[in-house]
Amino acid sequence: MAKQIFSLELVNVIYIICQGATLTVSGLKTLSYTRTIRFNAAENRALKESAYATAIVRSRVICGRECSMDERCKSFNFDDCSKLCELNLATRREHPEDFNATQGSVYFDADEDTPLCSLTDIPMNRYKSCKMLLDAGYCSSGIYTIYLEGVDNGSLLVYCDMETDGGGWIVFQRRQDGSVDFYRNWAEYQSGFGDLSGEFWLGNDNFVNLTSEDSRGTWELRVDIEDWEGNTAWAKYSDFQISPGEYILTIGQYDASSTAGDSLGYHRGTPFTTKDRDNDANGNNCANFNSGAWWFRNCFSSHLNGKYYPDNNEGGNTGVQWRSWKDSYSMKACSMKMREIAPPI
Repeated sequence: MAKQIFSLELVNVIYIICQGATLTVSGLKTLSYTRTIRFNAAENRALKESAYATAIVRSRVICGRECSMDERCKSFNFDDCSKLCELNLATRREHPEDFNATQGSVYFDADEDTPLCSLTDIPMNRYKSCKMLLDAGYCSSGIYTIYLEGVDNGSLLVYCDMETDGGGWIVFQRRQDGSVDFYRNWAEYQSGFGDLSGEFWLGNDNFVNLTSEDSRGTWELRVDIEDWEGNTAWAKYSDFQISPGEYILTIGQYDASSTAGDSLGYHRGTPFTTKDRDNDANGNNCANFNSGAWWFRNCFSSHLNGKYYPDNNEGGNTGVQWRSWKDSYSMKACSMKMREIAPPI
């Protein structure tokens, strides 16, 4: 057995160095020696049907250590996104029919020719959502390009949340520091504004294109909120859709396991209102009265586009509101995000 194991990871190679191992010769003498195991990588590949052990580990190196310490292990797969390590009883040469293209996975064995089997990424124009990107192995949150009909050049820059609640979310609204003014007119909310790496609104026309029944599956909506004491809560709804024209809000069932309470149900079926287009049921324009734009009824139970108050909730019953969690309290941060349930074709 190896007493100490060290490792070195290069781009396509992992070296596992076993130091202080013991070897018994003819049952008479015990010797110490050092051996180095070299694992070569094939990117975006995996050997299927050969795994005898699986585990969630932090890195490729740790997966390689597990393989090096088990005499049965001839190769291993590691998924960079899920961190799933699979130890295999065979190699790709023994079972070429099971050596498959698997985006985001990397296969390792001792064969020097293995890196030649690496595959390049799937062309980006195949991805129509953050969920598709996540399923393809893109597991880091950040700005990506997705492709869909109805937008300029067929492409749309979006921020993908790949961590929250399983990942794969298109973030379409974020408030965090008051750096962006959300008291905007109809045209600005229609096209979108702000910075995807900071505060922004993705654009009502983009919501329509994303949730169109003609080309998409069904969508779920998630809202995340944070108060000034660092407490967080969330709410989730099924069947999210925004219709063309007046951008009417459609949401389905509220997820009872949510922690924020249902402050959006009151707004179900309402059109969008901005300071220059009054579609609410109030005698006054709720957007003007509350310095923001929203799916107002008369006027709101939630209003995440309200005025941002940076001084520890001085806004009171105005500002960034989610009243079922904290009534008359302006939030420090919030985000709204969407994820398809039925995969796009």
